[in-house]
Amino acid sequence: MSYPLPPRAFFPPEPSCASVHSVSDGIINGRVKGTNVDAFRESLSSSVSSSSEGSGHGDNDATGDVYIWGEGIGANLDSCVPKLLESAVTLDVQSISCGRRHAGLVTRQGQVFTWGEEHGGRLGHGTDHDVSHPKLLDGIKHVNIELVACGEYHSCAVSVAGDLYLWGNSQWVPRKLKGTMEGIHVSSVSCGPWHTAVVTSSGQLFTFGDGTFGVLGHGDRETMSMPREVESLKGLRTMRAACGVWHTAAVVEVIVGTSNTDSSCCCSGKLLFTWGDGDKGRLGHGGNMETKLVPTCVAALGESNFCQVGCGHSMTVAVTTTGHVYTMGSVAPGRLGNPHDGSSSSSSMGKLADNFVEELACGSFHVAVLTSNGEVYTWGKGANGRLGHGDTDDRNAPTLVEGLKDKQVRSVVCGTSFTAAICLLRKSSASGGVVDQSMCSGCRLSFNFKRKRHNCYNCGCAFCRSCTSRKSLKAAMAPNPNKWYRVCDHCFGKLRNAIQTESTRKLLR
Repeated sequence: MSYPLPPRAFFPPEPSCASVHSVSDGIINGRVKGTNVDAFRESLSSSVSSSSEGSGHGDNDATGDVYIWGEGIGANLDSCVPKLLESAVTLDVQSISCGRRHAGLVTRQGQVFTWGEEHGGRLGHGTDHDVSHPKLLDGIKHVNIELVACGEYHSCAVSVAGDLYLWGNSQWVPRKLKGTMEGIHVSSVSCGPWHTAVVTSSGQLFTFGDGTFGVLGHGDRETMSMPREVESLKGLRTMRAACGVWHTAAVVEVIVGTSNTDSSCCCSGKLLFTWGDGDKGRLGHGGNMETKLVPTCVAALGESNFCQVGCGHSMTVAVTTTGHVYTMGSVAPGRLGNPHDGSSSSSSMGKLADNFVEELACGSFHVAVLTSNGEVYTWGKGANGRLGHGDTDDRNAPTLVEGLKDKQVRSVVCGTSFTAAICLLRKSSASGGVVDQSMCSGCRLSFNFKRKRHNCYNCGCAFCRSCTSRKSLKAAMAPNPNKWYRVCDHCFGKLRNAIQTESTRKLLR
């Protein structure tokens, strides 16, 4: 398929750099404890998803709510503190991605909702209208989606089957990518403003889009309308990739002595590679600010094993398998979270020094991280309240987001100038206690191999198949309230009465 690029006139002051990875590729939803964290991370990052239930391996006894702060999108105004996402339907969110004034999320049922400011079809709803609240993406509603990624002008989704879907840049509805990647299982995708990086389950890296500054890593500055494998990384296993504006970064597993090993690599491991525009030290190659047309190992970090990487406008941030954060790039106030020279790679100090960082996210000019004890720290540019500290001040060091201290945070993501977190909410009974979901809420029999658990699409509680044998319209947690979904007997009665009452009122009008 053709991949038209927007005119240079649309270059924004603060572009977004979204990177989303499959849960099966190493985003750890639970809290990691014990002494074998490194081994656990590495084994998880190399596994391939076999889930048939959509995105995520989250807690089945809890729903995923979204808290959002910073620049307002859709019907939400700017907020300086985390605020519960408003939605017309109840959503059980498994993953989320933020772009520039728009966002997309994936539910436990594997369906995609998008909302925000429309621009060239990046919401995927087939219209040029803005969407105020999360709206089901009809074009792929019958596909079991695992993750979604929002770039500046386009968006992507990866199905459980490993297929890649794209929309935006005047492609108004999602379309399955074919051609060079036909039959190749995609595990993660990252969207920059004008280019995209795709990692497969076998560790191949494909890039396409605008090739300015060599961001595609093909050894030239050519634009590619279709994904092309990065030749210099063939034979190596790419674990992660992240797209900035005019640079790209990747975590690559290297074994010294292989034919394609970069000459700057002197050791084996999961190493950090960067390429593209080297201005402001964003590539981390010391005083060398030159453009790199092919992936180049960050030699100063050769002794560290990395598991995640993110790119902002003029910075690169990476996390090691031991939970340490390294930053490189612009030394503008607040960008890096440490006082070191941004032309070289340096570990973030301050409050993160004694914390194990599980997950990181980069906006254009701010960073957010999630620690193993469930705390969220942010730093960088504070405009629009994107740091979540109740003000718009810049922060030079990682600062705890107090508004999430009492939440069970599972994931954190950044858009251009806003931030979002998925928090787990335990389902509670009417008396206020937590529901025991090891047994059916109707017949009170325990779930087992034969007695499968099914959630009611109206109240969210767990029931066996016989206690959720009825289906109803207008279920509160249904992705589409005008379709039939399984509900418990109690909710079936309530919904039937509500529908009958509504019909009676229409007849009397």
